[in-house]
Amino acid sequence: MHRIVLILLIVSTTLLGQSANNRVAKMQEDFSYLQALKFIESDYDRWVEELIELTEIPAPPFKEEARARVYLQKLSELGLQNVEMDLVGNVMGLRTGAGTGGPLLAVAAHLDTVFPEGTDVEVQRNGTRLSAPGIGDDTAGLATLLAVIRAFDASNILTLSDILFIGNVGEEGPGDLRGMKYLFLEGPYKDKIKLFVAVEGGRQADITNAALGSKRYRITFKGPGGHSFSAFGLVNPAFAMANAMKKFSELQVPSDPRTTFNVGIVGGGTSVNSIPADTWMDVDLRSEDPEELDALAETFLGLMHEAVEEENSIRSTAEGSLRLEIKMIGDRPSGEVSVESSIVQLATAAYRSFGIEPIYSRSSTDANIPISLGIPGITIDRGGLGGRSHSLDEWTDVRRAETVKGIQVVLTTILAIAGLQE
Repeated sequence: MHRIVLILLIVSTTLLGQSANNRVAKMQEDFSYLQALKFIESDYDRWVEELIELTEIPAPPFKEEARARVYLQKLSELGLQNVEMDLVGNVMGLRTGAGTGGPLLAVAAHLDTVFPEGTDVEVQRNGTRLSAPGIGDDTAGLATLLAVIRAFDASNILTLSDILFIGNVGEEGPGDLRGMKYLFLEGPYKDKIKLFVAVEGGRQADITNAALGSKRYRITFKGPGGHSFSAFGLVNPAFAMANAMKKFSELQVPSDPRTTFNVGIVGGGTSVNSIPADTWMDVDLRSEDPEELDALAETFLGLMHEAVEEENSIRSTAEGSLRLEIKMIGDRPSGEVSVESSIVQLATAAYRSFGIEPIYSRSSTDANIPISLGIPGITIDRGGLGGRSHSLDEWTDVRRAETVKGIQVVLTTILAIAGLQE
């Protein structure tokens, strides 16, 4: 019986792969698709211009509105329907398909960057290399979506599914995927989106089909404080935090499923000669497995309480006990879409049609939310090679041939998933 099930699974997977390959092969014979690829070549200069234009509009976490409004206008000018900004700041527009009842596909690139307000975002050019904070992650993705929409329209492509094109907020760290959480859990498209593609990443070969989950906390230790000499011996938040960090650092976590932890930011205190009234640290916990992540979080929080209890037991609480405040500042769910699933097989066939052997990967992206909800979702590379993401010298190389090919791959992947009306 087990052998029969295995054989059926192999046959099913093989047929699915053939179906995906056949869909892409038929697309390659279609005049409108070939015209769309040619349009991407002719649209290259505009793509570069819009990349620079959007990059130079600051979009720090929670302050994406200026860039969002420009992007909203661009979506409107492209003739999409139901162009709108939702309550959290996502902007979107619908490109209707053939009306065959195909599942609604959402395609997104994120508006926000990791860089704080006041960061210089002027683009510097050195040959074909453009450098500026956020130019790749994910401004290039935003520019690529606009190019894809123009190519679809110029070649009169009709898709089987409607496609919702989105510039979303809140993908980067402190944003905690708030744009996607609202879109899928509260917004007007709740329960309507059945397929999802995020466009970001600059390696030209990745298909992210697995979501890396994380939990992030701000842990604050609070005490009475006092003068470093006259109040010596009182409970000290800094000592408690140091003890907590030591306990935390000695945790053993599995390598499979890969599980990690980090103390990223610390702060507190008022002066060198004062016992601090509070100290705090921001902590990041990650795991490929949601149950392992929950277990790690439970253990971590237990250690924090333990450190507070120990500080209260070994130093004076005459002016008050040490207290612990726990605030969750990030909660990204994990999950996985099978490599054998239709959406991954279609993306794979699209990549291979350009001679690219895809690399299946796990990461934390906007696709975490739909994947965690059981909605097939992937993240694909954006078109245009790049590097140094999240650094001030972030760059994107806009060499024509590689850039055009990258955007064509994005277009082909979206079209394969949405389906081309022959």
